[in-house]
Amino acid sequence: MKKLINNPNLVVEDMIKGMIAAHPEYLKKSDAGNILIRKDSPIKGKVALVSGGGSGHEPAHAGYVGKGMLDAAVAGAVFTSPTPDQVYEAIKAVDGGEGVLLIVKNYSGDIMNFDMAKDMADMDGIKVESVVVNDDVAVENSTYTAGRRGIAGTVFVHKIAGAKAEQGANLTEVKRIAEKVVENVRSMGMALSSCIVPAAGKANFILSENEVEIGMGIHGEPGTHREAIKTADEITEHLVSKILEDMSVEKGTEVAVMVNGLSGTPLMELYIVNKKVSEMLSEREIKIHKTFVGEFMTSLEMAGCSITILKLDDELKTLLNEKADTPALKVY
Repeated sequence: MKKLINNPNLVVEDMIKGMIAAHPEYLKKSDAGNILIRKDSPIKGKVALVSGGGSGHEPAHAGYVGKGMLDAAVAGAVFTSPTPDQVYEAIKAVDGGEGVLLIVKNYSGDIMNFDMAKDMADMDGIKVESVVVNDDVAVENSTYTAGRRGIAGTVFVHKIAGAKAEQGANLTEVKRIAEKVVENVRSMGMALSSCIVPAAGKANFILSENEVEIGMGIHGEPGTHREAIKTADEITEHLVSKILEDMSVEKGTEVAVMVNGLSGTPLMELYIVNKKVSEMLSEREIKIHKTFVGEFMTSLEMAGCSITILKLDDELKTLLNEKADTPALKVY
């Protein structure tokens, strides 16, 4: 294993110190643990958004803490859910009196621990609601999941719910818009290689030289199948077709597209994938309102990508366009 780390057991702590050093204008660290908080939190009169999960998916989730997106991100150990106590401390740290929305990816450990934290906060009289993101169309159940997994589509939930909260909407409205995004977003990914969890020191799955995994999860969970590598166009056609089979998108509908790298794929290749996505949607007379290409939810050093399509209406489009200013995403 070759990694730029110090102690495999302290990678999250070291990373957080580095993030604070790089982005002090955005972030502050909670005294309660590996929790990154928006610099000006708590904000009176604004619903707060809290998300998080296992580390190793950077820039998710701490990279989305800032104006127009999250108020706090809770960092668990690598590929490991944060504890209920961590989430509870994050809720308390950012509550400005209008309540807190938890945005949770659909993994069993995350669901359980965020729910326990919600119950703890409820006992303190803090209003807390939650939404569960399950955008992955690849498989219905997986290694860590009952139902569909939550992957890169979560970033659209952060962005649009964050914009609604920034406008001063109440907790009921912020939850409603988050759920609307969840209902209209779909994703699917593929891997060219595995990744190495620092504490394990070895790849968490093995692909042969010419083999790819279609539909795998962001922790390396099994996908739909393995196959010999094909062209970028052929792989992209498969992923987009599966997404559109699962979600009815009529001619003339506007969408947002995200081509997300898993960390080990050059930007050149992501743009090649996006070329085919654009062609396929154009052929179907689906209008692309906005495209995001880059690394938004990664998997350590895994090579591969995911594609996300968000179906828009006027409300979602307006909120997607709202200003956001975070370390990893700026929209002006």
